[in-house]
Amino acid sequence: MLCKTYCATCIGITAVTVTVEVDLSNGIGIHLVGLPDNAVKESLLRVTTALSTYGYRIPGRKLVFNLAPADIRKEGSSYDLAIAIGLLAVSEQAYLPGCSQYIMLGELSLDGSIRTVTGALPIAEHAKEMGFKGCIFPKESALEAADVEGIDIYGVSTLNEVLDILRNDNCFHLLVVRDPQEPDRPHYSEDFKDVKGQRLAKRGLEIAAAGGHNLLLVGTPGSGKTFMASCLPSILPQMSRDESIETSKIYSITGNRTGKRGLMLERPFRSPHHSASLVSLIGGGQNASPGEVSLAHNGILYLDEMAQFSKVILDALRQPLEDGKVTISRARYKVEYPASFMLIASTNPCSCGYYGDDSHKCTCTQSAVMRYMSRISGPMLDRLDMHIFVKAVSGDDLIAEGEEEHSEAIAKRVLAARQIQYERFRGEGIFTNSQMNVRQLNTYCKVSKEQKRFLRDVIHRLNLSARSYSRILKLSRTIADIDGDIFISLQHISEAIQFRNLDRGNFYD
Repeated sequence: MLCKTYCATCIGITAVTVTVEVDLSNGIGIHLVGLPDNAVKESLLRVTTALSTYGYRIPGRKLVFNLAPADIRKEGSSYDLAIAIGLLAVSEQAYLPGCSQYIMLGELSLDGSIRTVTGALPIAEHAKEMGFKGCIFPKESALEAADVEGIDIYGVSTLNEVLDILRNDNCFHLLVVRDPQEPDRPHYSEDFKDVKGQRLAKRGLEIAAAGGHNLLLVGTPGSGKTFMASCLPSILPQMSRDESIETSKIYSITGNRTGKRGLMLERPFRSPHHSASLVSLIGGGQNASPGEVSLAHNGILYLDEMAQFSKVILDALRQPLEDGKVTISRARYKVEYPASFMLIASTNPCSCGYYGDDSHKCTCTQSAVMRYMSRISGPMLDRLDMHIFVKAVSGDDLIAEGEEEHSEAIAKRVLAARQIQYERFRGEGIFTNSQMNVRQLNTYCKVSKEQKRFLRDVIHRLNLSARSYSRILKLSRTIADIDGDIFISLQHISEAIQFRNLDRGNFYD
């Protein structure tokens, strides 16, 4: 006799249906096949013990469990529930007419309770596309999928609750429903109103937020680089539903969303330490897990003390910055994770930190300063749209009365500029000026003959690369959007050039 139940696994953020085929025939033994790892093989002991606790018996015949497709490696303990239900159905110890209508995941405890699993959100989206009636997840995991429409999501705590659902009993109390209230804008503890002075840096951060540009802050210790970077999420617009779904999927497969209802609203802000490994930053490891660049998708990756990161790690960021994705290759498969993020970085100008500061004497030699800054390679600097030197806050600014401009006011200008870009790039597959390719750059960043002459002189004088030139045009387009101008002016171009200090040789000028 053959019975089928269904669960799923995630390859990257893409879910794949796993069919649990259970066959009961004459003979002796229990066999589990289908490329399972050790955690899956151990599920037989958990399943048989849990079923015995509920008074069910293990058939004294030959049981074969096949996890199909057999060419995909099955990892983890989330297959327990589907295996247990298949065993009960094939041995006819329970009448379960709905066992083939649901995707079910969960780790079984020995007492029959169900523990949380990862990947509930992408699996729920996949189940909807494949036409399943619903999904059965552990209660905490099910909360992640509350905003998935068009499919029933059940949150269960025990094996008995699963059996009630599969018997088609009225189990409306186990349904996880969407919150009908409109979500409020997330509250941010850091606000630009608390940043004294630093008008140039704040202007640069506003432009970066408006166009999704990468930015480097170079400054002395205590000048507020880290605090200003932490304020940046407070002026970014909320994620669209598509952005929210994609970002939430990444967090779902890592287990960071367990117990939280619905989709992520706040853009991620990731700040890895400079001692982080290449795998933790880019992704990989034994299970090809996403790294910090993917966890920062649609948000911000902040590198504090960028010059302290190893060259290998910084250069590994170049490909995700260009492509907006990371591909992790293994012998049998490839996993692709999205990694479209804003890179915000800060660093001291030298080892002692006071090069170019008028109030402190730098103890570093000129060669030591150059050696320190050369830790950030030229190709990496090229990919940073803006380089801003941040000087120490003056005493007058520190004791000045009155508040600085609130993040809420800046956020309104950023949102207005983003809405212009959403309309401009409708149907183009991109959302911000920083994502423009060469064709789009020629279409949306047209300049006059006078502006071309000015840019030609700048390119020759500063010896700019082609990438630096395109960054200047993208920045100019964003500045024009903030000002509400249709065309790029010479003033917009000049301001964009001022934000590329490292192209001018002396970043403290």
